[in-house]
Amino acid sequence: MKATSLYQHEKTFRDTGIDSFGKKFILTPETVTIPGEKTKLTLIDCRRDNNDDSFYYKEEVPKKRIVLHFTAGYLKGDIATLTTPYYHVSVPFIVARSGDIYNPWASKYWSYHLGAEAIGGNSEMSSSSIAIEISNIGFLVKDGKNFHTIYSKDDIYCSQTEKTYYAEIPTYRGQKYYATFTIAQYNSLILLLRYLTARYNIPRTFLPSEKIFETFSSAGEAAAFSGICSHVNFRPTGKWDIGPAFNWKKVTFGVWKK
Repeated sequence: MKATSLYQHEKTFRDTGIDSFGKKFILTPETVTIPGEKTKLTLIDCRRDNNDDSFYYKEEVPKKRIVLHFTAGYLKGDIATLTTPYYHVSVPFIVARSGDIYNPWASKYWSYHLGAEAIGGNSEMSSSSIAIEISNIGFLVKDGKNFHTIYSKDDIYCSQTEKTYYAEIPTYRGQKYYATFTIAQYNSLILLLRYLTARYNIPRTFLPSEKIFETFSSAGEAAAFSGICSHVNFRPTGKWDIGPAFNWKKVTFGVWKK
């Protein structure tokens, strides 16, 4: 799907509540106040119309960290995949390119989101973390004057002249072209991180710049980390999120700013 079509794609979901699998959601905006601040944040409660909650565990586990992901997809497909009945791979927050924050289930519960090969163990690390997915197609493949996604040569994302939609970076895990994030996504993510760190008493701590794209050295290091990190810190191969096109400096500054 072309990047220029994503606004309408997301608007269709916001207007209808129907994901790419045809599942229907009841969408209800809810405004919350960040604890300790006067700043408000709007979340969109995104519940199945049939009340299905089989894709996460209603088990409360103390939260030690927040893990950022990108979806490697488009919003309606993101919602569909992350709410697959009985699959138990899901997240409580999905940030659309519009900046809308969809909230399928309460963040005090948990679901798998790191994968079987996660350093520290999928169950232990997933349950003690709050996962946030940012709707973003991920890395791109250069093909002549265009960039297409990993899914198909026919799935053209943008042209080389549409420089706001992609970033060329030093090769990371074999890839050098990545879809960019929107300003609205950064702004919403910053507020969401401030809200969650305050609510769950998670330190507003980030990995140092030299380790931000590296894996944890051991299960012990992963378990000991309390703060904000990303999927690549738990997976040495097979994952690219949150990716080098992500502006950590912008987020770090924004999370600490009052």
